[in-house]
Amino acid sequence: MTTEKPVVGVLDDDGDLAATVARLLRRHGLEARPFDSPAALLNDLASCSFGCVISDIQMGEMDGFAFADALRSRDPGVALVFMTAWPTTAHAVDAVRRHGGLDYLEKPIDEQRLLAAVEEGVAWSVRERRIASVTASFTRRERHVFDLLVRGHSNKEIAERLAISARTVEDHRASIVTKTRTNGLAQLVALSRGEP
Repeated sequence: MTTEKPVVGVLDDDGDLAATVARLLRRHGLEARPFDSPAALLNDLASCSFGCVISDIQMGEMDGFAFADALRSRDPGVALVFMTAWPTTAHAVDAVRRHGGLDYLEKPIDEQRLLAAVEEGVAWSVRERRIASVTASFTRRERHVFDLLVRGHSNKEIAERLAISARTVEDHRASIVTKTRTNGLAQLVALSRGEP
């Protein structure tokens, strides 16, 4: 990743529409790049830090949901916002539940709703990347313990859920605290929420 500021990718097989939405976002101080094919955007992942991608659902080369799966497999820290000229309830449910979209926008796009969705998406991405960078050194078991700890489970409950001893949970917890340079559960919970 070479850029510091998260970029908003705008993907639509109608290149003019993608460019128009990108210009609108740039007028509001966001760094935005238009793409007219899923392959072009996916190729840019290695060199660009996308915070949010706005994707059309119905495209010729690859639909927006297949694109979302490909994007998530390469970079799970990118927020997704879907847009379509042909809204359906089934697509709206899929966009949010199956593909983790933050919003499902109908064309013509409502400018204020678009801006709110993108701002939420960029903030979500920054938070997810911060959590990932701090927890990257965790072992698989430490990650399991961390996830249960921040959801409010006691050492005993975690031990029962993971079929390990309470002492082993305490050891993992001590390692987690050391690796994250935190000094207690409150700071671990804040970390899990992406708070500095």
